Amino acid sequence: MKYTNVYNVLPIDIIKVIQEYVDGEYLYIPRKEEEKKKWGEQSGSRDTLKKRNVEIYLKYIKGVEILDLAQGYYLSDKSIRRIISQQKKIMSTNNT
Repeated sequence: MKYTNVYNVLPIDIIKVIQEYVDGEYLYIPRKEEEKKKWGEQSGSRDTLKKRNVEIYLKYIKGVEILDLAQGYYLSDKSIRRIISQQKKIMSTNNT
């Protein structure tokens, strides 16, 4: 997050009103609800993990053992089981 000089974006009367409440302090202004992005959307991490999880599930279906998947993806066997379970649910809802 970068800082923007208030004098570059707001009219002086609004600045004066804000200064009545917070004079010389940092102020965080959150995004509008409709503009918020989910975790990983901007960086692409979300898509990368989706692709990885599908890949894990497809390998599991082809017979790769859970422990081998865990070692190959540097995850715990519990995480692999969770991913497989989630992917089963996703695949079953997509097929209905």
